[in-house]
Amino acid sequence: MQTAFLKQTQTLVTTAFGLIAALAWNGAVTALVHAYLPAGSGLVMLFLYAIVVTALAVLVGMALARAAARAGLDKAEGD
Repeated sequence: MQTAFLKQTQTLVTTAFGLIAALAWNGAVTALVHAYLPAGSGLVMLFLYAIVVTALAVLVGMALARAAARAGLDKAEGD
């Protein structure tokens, strides 16, 4: 019981810090996109930003999954 609680708490805290980091980067990435797009292209900027962030998330997720597979880590083993 204690082990499951500790694992769940670790997951929640790690996720929370990941969200905080993502929000911290949001302003920087938005400013970067604004610097390269002309004024008045707000909707285009939002879609471009969403596409770039989604592609980055997919690529990082795939890289982490490959690294976990090479290390012999299996999600079923951790449960």
